[in-house]
Amino acid sequence: MRVGLAREIKDGEFRVALTPEGVRAMTARGCVLVVQPGAGAGAGFADAGYVASGAALGDPWDCDLLLKVKELQPREYGLPRRGQIVFGFQHFAPEPDLLAAALASEATFVAFETVGQADGSLPILAPMSAIAGRLAVQIGAWCLQKQAGGSGVLLPGLEGVAPGCVTIVGAGNVGANALAVACGLGARVQVFAKTTRRFAALRARHPGAAYHAGVETLPDALKQSDVVIAGVLTPGQLSPKLISRPMLRAMRPGSVLVDVGIDQGGIAETSRATSHSEPTFVDEGIVHYCVPNMPAACARTASLALERAVLPYALALAERTLQQAVGQRPELADGVQVHRGEVTHAHLARDTRRNHVALATLPG
Repeated sequence: MRVGLAREIKDGEFRVALTPEGVRAMTARGCVLVVQPGAGAGAGFADAGYVASGAALGDPWDCDLLLKVKELQPREYGLPRRGQIVFGFQHFAPEPDLLAAALASEATFVAFETVGQADGSLPILAPMSAIAGRLAVQIGAWCLQKQAGGSGVLLPGLEGVAPGCVTIVGAGNVGANALAVACGLGARVQVFAKTTRRFAALRARHPGAAYHAGVETLPDALKQSDVVIAGVLTPGQLSPKLISRPMLRAMRPGSVLVDVGIDQGGIAETSRATSHSEPTFVDEGIVHYCVPNMPAACARTASLALERAVLPYALALAERTLQQAVGQRPELADGVQVHRGEVTHAHLARDTRRNHVALATLPG
């Protein structure tokens, strides 16, 4: 199969789905790789490295399998075609025009974010969530500075001065990594999650944090928060709106909300997607950071981690028909969100009010 590697055009997106090492692994298995010139430049991988690994430079959209990091941008809407597989982060739920374009193309869209294993883990999303969680605390601390519109609080505090308070909503990969960094900085930390399932492991590593199951006391917690990190995991679904305008209005002016899940709509009533070039806005007196591709800020690390997670699935899709690939790698089944003009992911169909068609009933 001919496999294309696209250059990202989303604002501030410097990641690449495969490095030259990944290309070498695929060409060694008989795949023909076509790399768009400049695809890896933002992560420090030159075109010459891809060519030395066996790839040709050219138009990746002519290939049967297209690897790209982020969802289609408007000027890419007309590029996919019937019979082609587009493998990358898709984030269809909050973007009706994007979903409509994908359906109209009759191509197959396999989403990094919903490729899932039987134990509920999400092997491709996980490393990106870890990076976003770690970045969220750094970003929140920066946004607290007065020149960034913040309240002027130093998160770690100082001798004789109390540290700032970080509230983390969600205890998955984003939340756990944010917790580690926030505790390491010396901030006062509180964690909210739907259940107590992960609390024992988190408490063993970070006994100084406070842990709360449910969100009943979240409004009171927000009043004492300097940074709120929203790390609720809803892959393939719209994010629940857990933070209302009145709740934000009751917070201290200049406090910060880092809404990591903005790519699925975000958990605050006020959240809207921003970009790396214009990352923040102020609403209800709160500095909002809602960049949907946070890991792109650490493009080299993120690309290396992404390749490690993506490569086994890319090989499965390149060497087999779609149905055969799903048979070999069952976790790909949840990743197939759109196939031949139909929505094949149940949660996506529900949240977008589209008809759901089971993948197994469609030709591969």
